[in-house]
Amino acid sequence: MTSFHSLELPEHLLRAVQALAYAQPTPIQSRAIPLVAAGQDVAAEAPTGSGKTAAFALPILKCLSAKSTPIVQVQGLILAPTRELALQVAASFRALNRFAPRTTRVLAIIGGEPIHNQIAALNSGVGIVVATPGRLLDLVASDDIDLSAVQTLVLDEADRLLDAGFSVELDRLLERIPPDRQTLLFSATLPQKVLDLAARVQRSPVTVRIDEVQRPVPGIQQQVYQVNRDRRRMLLQHLVKTEGWKQTLVFVATKKATENLAAKLRKAGLSAAALHGDLEQSERIFVLGRFKRGGVSVLVATDLAARGIDVPMLEAVVNFDLPRSTQGYTHRIGRTGRAGASGVAVSFVDHDSEAHLRLIEKKNHLKLPRAQVPGFELTGEAPVKVKGKAGVKGKRRSKKDKLRGL
Repeated sequence: MTSFHSLELPEHLLRAVQALAYAQPTPIQSRAIPLVAAGQDVAAEAPTGSGKTAAFALPILKCLSAKSTPIVQVQGLILAPTRELALQVAASFRALNRFAPRTTRVLAIIGGEPIHNQIAALNSGVGIVVATPGRLLDLVASDDIDLSAVQTLVLDEADRLLDAGFSVELDRLLERIPPDRQTLLFSATLPQKVLDLAARVQRSPVTVRIDEVQRPVPGIQQQVYQVNRDRRRMLLQHLVKTEGWKQTLVFVATKKATENLAAKLRKAGLSAAALHGDLEQSERIFVLGRFKRGGVSVLVATDLAARGIDVPMLEAVVNFDLPRSTQGYTHRIGRTGRAGASGVAVSFVDHDSEAHLRLIEKKNHLKLPRAQVPGFELTGEAPVKVKGKAGVKGKRRSKKDKLRGL
């Protein structure tokens, strides 16, 4: 069995993984760390909670620690799709590098925080930057960040970056980064569009896939409850109380729904808070911090929380609304059952959402058990599908036309 010692990590990194209680490398760490340390471009797919951050952070820190001179320019650049993930990745780098004989400064560059503070930090010398694309591009446009010394570029949760329409912005960034850099792609899912990106931005990449990605997630008990749409909140309250969940992460479809559901749960006597993209960054950090510390027992969130939320021993994830993306299911439920712990992933479904659930099952190679809770049974009949008139090819308005009002 692979050990961290066998991965030839320097002593200060071995001390760090021991302090973080990492008993042994996970499969993605065992396979990716030697490749990254050797300078190889890698496209890696591994389940949420499988240790992907350490899989690229440890070899990057190993390479930087081997340098003989202080690091004052950005040499490691990690791009993340959300502010929460960027902050978490930056914190992981700091935790892993805390015993280093020479400090390599790590800076999170995200929106919602004063840009002048980030500029001041860059001017004082930073070796590793973890950034969201928007704020990084602002600094690039104003020439307040120098990327000419970047040796390793990491696209973390690469599929989500592309979902956010990042491809054009990536081209702008690549113009500022040396072409002979090392480029790493890490994600819980590697759809074809990400592999197409890999072929464009990487040099002879090695694709690493951990087989667990397309299998039922170990340690997570997955359950579907059939319930009428207007009874979901009452069922949620019932489950939180009867199952004794001390911390529950609930996913809903819209920002407005997070506030509405959280307010109704508080009125019912539960400690609940909302997390969504319209909150100020300070509010997002505060709410998430309270949830992690146990000050809030139910966090109602949009898919903002589907990635980058690492709550130790999170007991339950509830899909109050099913994710729009079939891949989103994997990311959501991966917030529980992390690092070998156990957890529960519950999804609510009614007659109208059953077809979408079956699609999620098909794409993720799952067969989820259905059940009904006494007192909250699904009633009524499934709607009869009526085939409408087929659309005429070429007559559908494009997104640009809709935005232009055409």
